[in-house]
Order: sequence, then C-alpha cells, then structure tokens
Amino acid sequence: MHYDNGGPDTDGYLAGRRAAWFAFAMTFVLMMFDYIDRQVIVSLFPHIRAEWHLSDKQLGSLVSIISIVVAAGGIPVALLADRVSRVKSIVVMGTTWSLATIACMFAGNYGQLFAARAVVGAGETGYGSVGAALISTLFPKRLRSTVLGAFFAAGSTGSVLGVFLGGVIAAQWGWKAAFGAVGIPGLVLALLYMFVRDYRTVPLASTKLAPVSQTFGGTLRHIFGSLLRTRTILVVCLAGAMQLITMSSVTAWTTSFLNRIHAMTPADAAKHTALVILSSAAGVLICAVIVDRLTRRTPRHKLLGLSVLCVACGVIFMLAFGGLFSGEAQFRMICLGAFFMNSIIGIVTGIVMDVTHPSMRATGAALLAVLLNLLGLAVGPFLTGVLSDLWGLQLALTVVPAFSLLGAAGFLVALRSYDADVARVAHVKLDAAPARPNTPEPGRLASPTPEVLISGKP
Repeated sequence: MHYDNGGPDTDGYLAGRRAAWFAFAMTFVLMMFDYIDRQVIVSLFPHIRAEWHLSDKQLGSLVSIISIVVAAGGIPVALLADRVSRVKSIVVMGTTWSLATIACMFAGNYGQLFAARAVVGAGETGYGSVGAALISTLFPKRLRSTVLGAFFAAGSTGSVLGVFLGGVIAAQWGWKAAFGAVGIPGLVLALLYMFVRDYRTVPLASTKLAPVSQTFGGTLRHIFGSLLRTRTILVVCLAGAMQLITMSSVTAWTTSFLNRIHAMTPADAAKHTALVILSSAAGVLICAVIVDRLTRRTPRHKLLGLSVLCVACGVIFMLAFGGLFSGEAQFRMICLGAFFMNSIIGIVTGIVMDVTHPSMRATGAALLAVLLNLLGLAVGPFLTGVLSDLWGLQLALTVVPAFSLLGAAGFLVALRSYDADVARVAHVKLDAAPARPNTPEPGRLASPTPEVLISGKP
C-alpha cells in the first residue's frame, strides 16, 4: 500500500525508500558536524594547556561539560519533538550548536571557553535521540540496527575530522581559528534539514484500546511511567554508559597521550588520533551490520553480541596501555581496541527503539542519551583527567577500560527482559507525515497541528 494513504510501502519504508534515504543522508551529515564541533577541542588541548596553563582536570571538563548539558536537557527536548515536530527541533538544535562553536574562537580565558562549550552542549541536546527516532521509524525494522549503526558512525567520522582539522588549522592559523572554521557549515545544513520528511505523531495509549489522559501531567506520568517500567531500557542504558566511559576517555586523551608519552608534536598526535577514531567509526558500522545479520531470527541475541564487543574492547585497551606494548605495536593495539570502543551505540539504540512505544521513541532515545552522557561520556574524560593528575596519564588510560567489563555484564542481564518488553509494543502501526507541512493530502484536510494516526486510521 502507498505510504501516503496509511502505512509503509510494500518494502517496509514508512514514507518510501527515497524519502527515508534522504532523511538518513541529512541526519548523518548533520550528526557528523555535531561531532566535528564537539571534538575539535581535543586536538587543541596541548595548545590551550601551554597558553593558559590548565590542569588535566580543567581540560577534561571542557569535553565533559557538553555531555552534562546534553544529559540535563535531552528529555525535555525529546518530549517537545515527540509531540510537535522532530524536523523543526533538529533545525533549531543545529543552528544553536554551530553559533556556539563559532563563539568559542572569541574566548579570552578558561571561564569564557567553558561557558561557550556549555552552549554547544545546549544546542546538541537531544539531537542524537530525535535523529535516531526519526530514521529508525522511516526505515524497515529489519534494517534498524544497520541504519542506526551508520548514523552513529557519523559521530565517529565527525570526531575524526574534528581532531584532524583542529590539529591542522591550529598549526597554521592558531587554535582559536579552528572553532570558526568548523562551526559555519552546520548553519547551512540546519536550514537544508527543513526538507526532511517527518512522521505523524502516534497517540499515547496505556493499553491497546484506552487512550491516555491528554493533560500535560497525565502525558508526562504515562511516558515516564512506561519508560521506567521497561526493564530492558534501564539495564541497557546503564550497561551502555559503562562502555562509553572507556570510549570517551580514549577519544579525549589519545592526542595528549601521544604528545606526552611518544613525544609527537600536537599536529602529528592529532593526525594519529584521527586514525584511532577512524577505526572506531568503521567498528560502529561493521559491528552493527554483523550483529543485525547474525541475530535476524533471534533478535534477543543482540544483547549477547554487545557483551562480546565490550569484553573485546576492555581487554585490548588494558593490554595496549598497560606497558606490554610500545612504539608502533602499541599504536596498532590502540587502533584495534578503538574498533570496538563505540561499536555498541547503533545496536543499543536499536534495542531501545524495539521496546519503546512509537509515540515516545524520541523520549526513549533521550532517556538513553541522558544516561549515556551523564554516566558515560561526561565521566570518562573528567575521571581520566583526575586519575592522570594523581597517577600519570598512561596508568589512568590502563585502569579506565575496566568499565567495559561492567557493561558486558549488564547486557547479559538485559537478556532476561527483552522478549517480554518487545511484545508490549508489537501491536502499534505507523503512518508517514505529509511531504509538506500543512499541505493536505488527497482526501484529507489541512491541519495546523500534527495529525495523529494509529493503525492507519485517522
């Protein structure tokens, strides 16, 4: 059946194959610039440290503050996007973080740079959640882990470019110029995002037949009650956060490690770090595709795959930084560990989408993002900076990957609840939104508010 008349096309694409892939392409590229703007500062650490005489704890805080702000605002932004418009909310977010990144080049001291980085985080708040909800709904379920893995690989790709460009630009024109150079493209992409197709909001329902109270309080109680009662979401969020402590630590501190321990120049260290993150980007996509194919008949086995990936990451990094390897061999081991360090992200997000009611998928993804950012991404760089001030950077990077083993155990625990949580939301069907806002489709009247359909009926 044609997507404009009440459901997915015959191949399972909600709004058609072309609209889905255009949405993916735009969401991917904007995600890439999200992480370029976020991670460009990592390659600038040696320059900022030398000019402003900052401690490792202060440098780590310039990365961690973004994750803290994203965690604080992620759920409110996702709630608004779920009830109003995912596309428009993304346009606002992209514009905000791009302008804030440009503002970083005018910072005159640590406090001003810290404040500007906080605003970058405010702009990025909810982007990964809302973008994941949008593309996971437009694509067939059979491709969910793959497209989400590719989407989150954009984060790794952006990190590569941010670190590489930051090092090159800083060497030529100074470290402040790097912020201006990477901030401008996001403004253009944010405007172009208005052409992306959204999907109609699905009504909240406490059961298959009973609608939820449409009061604001009733809506919030139902959304958070449903999410917090879904055990798979909570356990997967916590397990994923443990793995991302390792990932964020290695991403933030590899440039400084290579600069201090291997005596590389900041520019060369940034280029080598870009290779490490490039390995991570490959792992996000490749591991998601492999896990999707191996678990197509038994989706719950995705959680077993996640546990294996976490163990591989933690063990390899502890060996790599633990003194058993040196020189080029150590760098190769770091790249190998990096292949696994962010490989879970698309798979984890797909699992959360599997067990979340479609009317609150952006909010479910936001809950995931809050816990991943607050307990994972915000902890890794700051904790490593604190441990580095106490023990030295190499020992800190040896100890922190042990958190990956905690993540592996958590994913095994989530195996017990996955099937039951999927069954609770399996009955819901979706419909695509009109191609143009407020433009009536054949047989429909235009409406100033988002249309709401369930099971293909108005």
